Amino acid sequence: MEKLKNYIYGEWIEGSGNGIPLYNAVNGEQVAISDTEGLNFEQALDYGKTVGYKNLSSMTFYDRGEMLKKVALYLLERKKKYYELSYKTGATHVDSWVDIEGGFGTFFTYSGLAKRMLPNTPFWVDGDTQRISANGTFLGTHILTPSEGVSIQINAYNFPVWGMLEKLSTSLLAGVPSIVKPSPFGSYLTNAVFQDMIESGLLPEGAVQLVCGEPGNILDYVQDGDSVLFTGSATTGRKLKSLPSVAGNAVRFNMEADSLNCSILGLDAKPGTPEFDLFIKEVRNEMTTKAGQKCTAIRRIVVPENLIGDVQHALSKALDQTKIGNPLSRETRMGSLVGKQQYDEVVRKINLLKAETELIYDGKHDLVDADYENGAFMSPKLFLNDKPFEKNISHDVEAFGPVSTLMPYKDAEEAAALAKRGKGSLVGSIVSYDNNFVAETSWKMASQHGRIFVLNRDSAKESTGHGSPLPTLMHGGPGRAGGGEEMGGLNGLHFFLQKTAIQGSPDILTAITKVYQQGAEKKYSDKHPFQKYFEEVEVGDSLETAGRTVTDADIVNFSNVSWDHFYAHTDATSLTGTIFDKTVAHGYFILSAAAGLFVSGKKGPVIANYGLENCSFFKPVYAGDTITVYLTAKEKINRGVKGRNIPSGVVKWLVEVVNQRDEIVCVATILTLVAKQSPFIDLNLKNIQKTLNGLTESTQPGWGKMSPQQMIEHLEHGVLVSLGEPEADKCFTPEEQLEKWQDSLYNHRKMPKDFPAPFLAEDEKLLELKHKNLEAAKQSFMDNLKRFIIYYKENPQAEHMNFVFGKLNKEMWELMHRKHFTHHFEQFGLI
Repeated sequence: MEKLKNYIYGEWIEGSGNGIPLYNAVNGEQVAISDTEGLNFEQALDYGKTVGYKNLSSMTFYDRGEMLKKVALYLLERKKKYYELSYKTGATHVDSWVDIEGGFGTFFTYSGLAKRMLPNTPFWVDGDTQRISANGTFLGTHILTPSEGVSIQINAYNFPVWGMLEKLSTSLLAGVPSIVKPSPFGSYLTNAVFQDMIESGLLPEGAVQLVCGEPGNILDYVQDGDSVLFTGSATTGRKLKSLPSVAGNAVRFNMEADSLNCSILGLDAKPGTPEFDLFIKEVRNEMTTKAGQKCTAIRRIVVPENLIGDVQHALSKALDQTKIGNPLSRETRMGSLVGKQQYDEVVRKINLLKAETELIYDGKHDLVDADYENGAFMSPKLFLNDKPFEKNISHDVEAFGPVSTLMPYKDAEEAAALAKRGKGSLVGSIVSYDNNFVAETSWKMASQHGRIFVLNRDSAKESTGHGSPLPTLMHGGPGRAGGGEEMGGLNGLHFFLQKTAIQGSPDILTAITKVYQQGAEKKYSDKHPFQKYFEEVEVGDSLETAGRTVTDADIVNFSNVSWDHFYAHTDATSLTGTIFDKTVAHGYFILSAAAGLFVSGKKGPVIANYGLENCSFFKPVYAGDTITVYLTAKEKINRGVKGRNIPSGVVKWLVEVVNQRDEIVCVATILTLVAKQSPFIDLNLKNIQKTLNGLTESTQPGWGKMSPQQMIEHLEHGVLVSLGEPEADKCFTPEEQLEKWQDSLYNHRKMPKDFPAPFLAEDEKLLELKHKNLEAAKQSFMDNLKRFIIYYKENPQAEHMNFVFGKLNKEMWELMHRKHFTHHFEQFGLI
């Protein structure tokens, strides 16, 4: 039987012991062996802290986000084999989708957050700058840097893929190397996904390591700066947390443990209401999804005392209709537990529940294409606790399977009290259409819950469900649930980051943070900042504008244009007792006038106004006052763009408006989208002619078999097709891929060198020479390129077919030609 290999210190290594046999949960056949005996865990941690930390922490947050996206795409292409392994853990297709593609989705989410909100630097400036001196020459702020250590991630058996990826999404994005330790059960699936992550070559050396089996003494070697993330039982978690190496070395510890989650049916949600039906469906799903092996599953069903019978009847009927069996069967809606060992443990907990509460549903399901003897199958079980304030077993014992307990309540006060008797839960849900009931219950139970999920007819269609942790929201809970906080959007990164206060002068803080601080030196040049591409803009680039004297007519006209007739702008007789001496210019007029002073009217790389932040008005501006504006590049934010958008970044500009007395009257931060410099040649006739002057009959291509004249005539043919001469009658790209190909015209990725044009094989005539020599071909090409430019000025709405990209308009043809010309000019070493 094959042993699962461990991946440590950059090598795949087998354990040297007998290991733990791993079985197919559906038919009992052995799948693999997990073994960690003989591994040097001390060396593994050292490798992560040295090689891994150096490689990961030197990357920027933005680049690490891009890395997550590429890894997720790589894994997504290989998902079929993961599903095949997932079925062996007893998971249905839906269960597997949550685990596998839910895990990939977490990577995608964090990649998107990084590219929208995190800097293109290895550190992250946290919060605003604090002015801590009277004259502003001494400032303070905070930066976040990767904690200098390794994150050891100990995962449970119920989600072999998601459990790994949801932890890695934050640790990798934060720049901290990780050692993944999955539960042995189901680790063959974790191992398969991990192998592909390594084979992708997308992760830097030392970024991740994998230990498939028992953890041994790995935690004996943790030190200051290391972190431990544990998902499992509270008992085991507390033991790990109290280890001398963990407790004595300031090791960060995050635990996600037991959770007796509840779902509350509102007093208003009687049979016949949409909420009653939603409640039954939600409880049934949470009892049967992953065969109840979810840390977020509903364990306590809290129902109005007069509806206990109705809920018992409806839920029993729904559970009766849930087919159990082989996950590979289309009929199956619930698979097995992950193994016989877990089955025995659930049975032990069921017997504890039976001691105090009544088993009221124990559906004896016939299995679909499976049997109880070989597989780890268990039918759903529903208990009734008729006195939930006296019988505590339901609030103390969690059977980690398709097991839940029904219990009655009288009013909102009792419902919240029962919810809190779980002594700390990952999630509690309320199903009700009564806003007052929901409001009162939710805030009273919130102190003992990490998440509260409210479901009713309005949200049901788009709801993600009681049991679904989301990357953008915190996953964790107080008390018994472990007190952990995972994911939660960018907040999830803070666990892995060191926060450091930085103090110094404005110039020093600008240099350290790469964010311009008021009072720092400004950099002036003859080139207007709005004429610079994103790459050219430097923090501190500044512009001082001419002055503009505000007039009474400006104030009156702005009132009329904006319809803002607030008395302070229009009625001089109403100013007694106000802060104004006379009618005052509108604040938004001052901001608009400032923009009029600092914008560049000439077309340039600035694409659009992207937003406005932190606008404040400090002094009134009256008719006769003269304003001047200082515009300074404050911060640059790299930005990923999709589809038919020009590659660009966001530049934040500090706008300081001063009056004739040099007093600041307005400060704001405006955001602009600024185009990135294209690597492709402009369609400028003079520049292209100059480039072609370097092409001779003896010029050799760097790749391919074209001669110089064939290349020029090939480009000329493309120009003629863009004029409809001749009109291409066919596009060789399949219809379902066409949109993706057209979108690719907008990005800055170059055409691949080895890409064969799909039509060349069928139309060899395209390579037959039409002109008498190279010089004649060049001249004809330039003449037709000039015609192309004139044609689309005269016919801006024209569209013509392209063999690869389909029907293209003026903008798309220009982008295509720029890429195409660059591709072939580089082929012959001209650029």
